[in-house]
Amino acid sequence: MTNVIKTEPLTAAAFAPFGDVLEAEGAPDKIINQGFCGRFHDRAQLDFGPGGRAGISIFKAEQRSLPYTLDLVERHPEGSQAFIPMSQHEWLVVVAEDDRGAPARIRAFIAAPGQAINFHRGTWHGVLTPLHAPGLFAVVDRIGDTKNLQEYQFRSPYQIKR
Repeated sequence: MTNVIKTEPLTAAAFAPFGDVLEAEGAPDKIINQGFCGRFHDRAQLDFGPGGRAGISIFKAEQRSLPYTLDLVERHPEGSQAFIPMSQHEWLVVVAEDDRGAPARIRAFIAAPGQAINFHRGTWHGVLTPLHAPGLFAVVDRIGDTKNLQEYQFRSPYQIKR
């Protein structure tokens, strides 16, 4: 029997234990560019650890659909990782708490169009999962020489549904 996880809307409060939600909601922190631009300032806790530096990559992931079978999560022990969609579509964000080095208490969020996320260092998370093409994302993460990827394969997969 497959374990079922129901999605929930992505909110800053619900996602706070895992990272930051990046969005242009509410009043901007500053008005710039002669009054034509609102700046939502310093919204993510970027962390690239000792010996690391920030890098920006472009990911193009294949579209997935719900229900979605989750059989693998990963984490980055050396730094944070931000996923910034380059199109206005919803997408799936999966996270889990850490329980003595293994993922536990998995949660699945639907990110609304215009929402991006930043996973804190060491957060278990699902792979990049766009629910619409083209699946194009800017990713800000650690560039460095140390190993920064741990994967965990579940013995029994999870089914993620709305």
